Amino acid sequence: MILLTPEWLQELYQLPTGLLSEMYAPLLSSMMPQFGIFDKLRECAFLAQIGHESGRLRYVEELASGEDYEGRKDLGNVNPGDGIKYKGRGLIQITGRVNYEKAQMALGVPLLLEPERLTQPFYAAKSACWWWQEHGLNELADKGEFEKITKRINGGLNGHEDRLTLYERALSIYEKYS
Repeated sequence: MILLTPEWLQELYQLPTGLLSEMYAPLLSSMMPQFGIFDKLRECAFLAQIGHESGRLRYVEELASGEDYEGRKDLGNVNPGDGIKYKGRGLIQITGRVNYEKAQMALGVPLLLEPERLTQPFYAAKSACWWWQEHGLNELADKGEFEKITKRINGGLNGHEDRLTLYERALSIYEKYS
């Protein structure tokens, strides 16, 4: 397990200041092991993926309106307004009514009534850790199946090049901070 410091995150994400890394380092350090993210391959893959999904910790809410998710039954968006209400949020961009409901049950917070809670740093981080474990990504990380991880998170290979760059950077600096 790495000692996830603000400096580690700042170097990985090449952040201009330490504000985001100072906020997220202690949260992720305490939460990642609780969800089985506790060794080199798992940690580096997880940090690379959330780094891409969140624009290197800058965005905990999808920039798009969510209208594209309206009526998406595969996401459980069956009521008018569900697409906008349950657009991507958190460090891994939890999307859709069905995923918010599952996260609500797992995290014990009323996300269906208060979906914006996933924009709060604590829940942004915890929901990402939960989602990662819930979708079997620790096991894929153990096997080095980084492309499969990207597909499971994104549904395709959107941003795969950036995710891979972050993964390789994480692996290269891992020893420095462990």
